[in-house]
Amino acid sequence: MAKRRKLGNPLALTVMVLLSERSMHPYEIAQTLRRRGKEHSVKINFGSLYTVVQNLEKHGYVEVTDVQRQGNRPERTLYGITEAGRVEMLDWLSDLIAVPAAEFPVFDTALSLLPVLPPDEVAELLLDREQAQSIRAAAMRGVLTQLSDVLPRIFVVETEYQLHMIEAQLEWIKGFRKEVTDSTLGGIEEWKSFHETGEVPQDWQELDEQDIVLDPERAV
Repeated sequence: MAKRRKLGNPLALTVMVLLSERSMHPYEIAQTLRRRGKEHSVKINFGSLYTVVQNLEKHGYVEVTDVQRQGNRPERTLYGITEAGRVEMLDWLSDLIAVPAAEFPVFDTALSLLPVLPPDEVAELLLDREQAQSIRAAAMRGVLTQLSDVLPRIFVVETEYQLHMIEAQLEWIKGFRKEVTDSTLGGIEEWKSFHETGEVPQDWQELDEQDIVLDPERAV
């Protein structure tokens, strides 16, 4: 199980990783993330970035290493990672890679509530999503090609993973939508009956009386 962290914002971890390379000021951090294409995997907001850095400093994970001033420009405060920050960074990143977390994506939530919509409408909505995700996948392939031209692969693996997950979702949607359209999906007759009569099928009512284990971790 992953540890409970003092800071839970992934941007905080990202900042610590960059500062482990060299001291930077917040604006430079934002620019570096953009140059490396990280806006596709990390939510970057310049205003919140300052707050993240301040919180990291409050917890002793980063510290001021220098204050620069060039001409009439405002002073720029450079931050570097502390030893405590380095330990937290490595431990946090290791947890994220090794320990699966229940993230509750909104699409998963929507799928869990499908029966409230008619099957035909669900098929149409899934087609809409399929088309939108196909466009997104094509755009991401373009981004990946551009990034791969200027960055080593180790810096774009998260984009590779995102593309793979979109393509996997597309494959699943196509198969599931076909089952709905062809009426070969298990339970679809009861689903149709629910929308035709407005009455909850008896089979569904009986499900509520059964002791069904839906948690994979409890089932092991």
